[in-house]
Amino acid sequence: MKVGAMIETMNQSTSGSPSAFQLLFDARLNKGAAFSESEREQFGLVGLIPDGIESMDIQLDRARLQFEQQSSDLGKYQFLSALQDRQERLFYSLLRSDFQRYMPIVYTPTVGEACQKFGHIMRRPKGMYLSMNRRGKLAQVLRNWPVKDVRFIVVTDGERILGLGDQGVCGMGIPIGKLALYTACAGVPPQVALPVVLDMGTNNEGFRNDPLYPGLRVPRIGGEEYLSFIDEFVAAVQEVFPRCCIQFEDFTNKNAIPLLERYRDKVCCFNDDIQGTASVAVAGLFGACRMNATKMSDQRILFMGAGSAAVGIADLFVKQLCGDGMSEAQAIERCWFVNSRGMVHAGMPKLPDYLQRYAHDVSGLKFPAGAPSGLDSPLTRLSDVVEVVRPTAIIGVSTVAHAFNETVVRAMARMNARPIIFPLSNPTSKSECTAEEAIRWSEGRAIIATGSPFPPMHFGGKLFVPGQGNNVYIYPAVGMAVFATEANRVTDEMFLRAAESLASQTTDQDLSVGLIYPPISSIYETSIEVAIAVAALIFDQGLARVPRPADIAEFVRERVYDPAF
Repeated sequence: MKVGAMIETMNQSTSGSPSAFQLLFDARLNKGAAFSESEREQFGLVGLIPDGIESMDIQLDRARLQFEQQSSDLGKYQFLSALQDRQERLFYSLLRSDFQRYMPIVYTPTVGEACQKFGHIMRRPKGMYLSMNRRGKLAQVLRNWPVKDVRFIVVTDGERILGLGDQGVCGMGIPIGKLALYTACAGVPPQVALPVVLDMGTNNEGFRNDPLYPGLRVPRIGGEEYLSFIDEFVAAVQEVFPRCCIQFEDFTNKNAIPLLERYRDKVCCFNDDIQGTASVAVAGLFGACRMNATKMSDQRILFMGAGSAAVGIADLFVKQLCGDGMSEAQAIERCWFVNSRGMVHAGMPKLPDYLQRYAHDVSGLKFPAGAPSGLDSPLTRLSDVVEVVRPTAIIGVSTVAHAFNETVVRAMARMNARPIIFPLSNPTSKSECTAEEAIRWSEGRAIIATGSPFPPMHFGGKLFVPGQGNNVYIYPAVGMAVFATEANRVTDEMFLRAAESLASQTTDQDLSVGLIYPPISSIYETSIEVAIAVAALIFDQGLARVPRPADIAEFVRERVYDPAF
């Protein structure tokens, strides 16, 4: 919707035209010095802005200059946050002008530091903070939000922000950043998006003792009290925003999978850490198979980390193999896990329910000389597990920095002509290895996807461009498909379709430099194509709340947000 159309909508919903104050201080309407002469006369803007009339390009040049003048990445984050508060369309135009430059600032890795310091850098509040002190009144509180047709809520309880742990309400940086990328990457209109933090206390002693911490300074609630609060929140969303999709974000492993199972068949919702991560990882495996001329059924995956993200990837990988004709039991045998206690196996006590089916019988495996064996002495060193399992791919979702050490990577390179190495943990400080380490230790043969961005490099006279296995390739596109179709549910099949569509857009030229995803620079068009593919599946599954159009691609593109003045 163009600014002129937005002004007309405001005219229809109020007793008169918007005031000059509204036009200059409502970020959604403000065009800065781009207001035309007739608009200045009509809305009383004459004298309130300089007489020069500027194009979007001129304003972008100024924004780029001001951005680069910031002395740190956190300063750049604060500048972009202030720009979003002041002039929303310029903010999104700036992001789209150079995704590679601005995305790492708006989201990972810089958003991690922003969350850690959120109470110190917070200026204008964004989104909604739903405190446990408001129990019994959450629907009433949600009605305080000025937009009445919210279609997306990204919600966190702040307990497991990236690999940084409990950030309490300071985890708000994650929903804010996620929703900014919904709009920038896939065109979901920003006015339909709402970031939410559920404030149920924090166990972060540093925050509780910090006078600038803006949340409740009490220990976290848990158990039935926790579930009751989440239940009330989900029910309140259905009451106040009946067409809204809820994205659960950065919940701990003990809560993430149970919450998804609790609500996925009742309301329109998904968990990006589980399903989005799974989708982008499976897309990377599709690309790796093209690169090394193998099939998905040839892969044997070892996961470093056995939480919700790892199990989500395994589940979607198993679904793909079963779709290709493999039995579920055979597909499950292709997935192995290492948790904080060592290699997961059938004799390991106290495994969570979601991990039970991946706990294999290891009695028939050949253990390396000198390594502990048997059920009472599980392998604890990742390098030993690699020797036993002999995987074609290792995927890191552990947030254990340097877990993929030189011994591990060299073992993978010895076993595989093209070892698949995906250190997906972020921020960068939590990555299982760097792209440069994986390339160097494998003598340039590794197929890489990383969670955080790493720069291109040369090795052995060849250019390598590390692919970033970032969920941003997936969740904004799925979100755009859900927005366009008004889907009443989100399914695993949608994420598998998204993975297939994403992988299909990787060109042979991309693969030639080691890039298993389309370049981040083209993520907008990539995301729209993924959204079209997922929208078609939504109509096929009968989950849309709007009639099926004759041309789905045109239908989706017509609903894409355009930030141009």
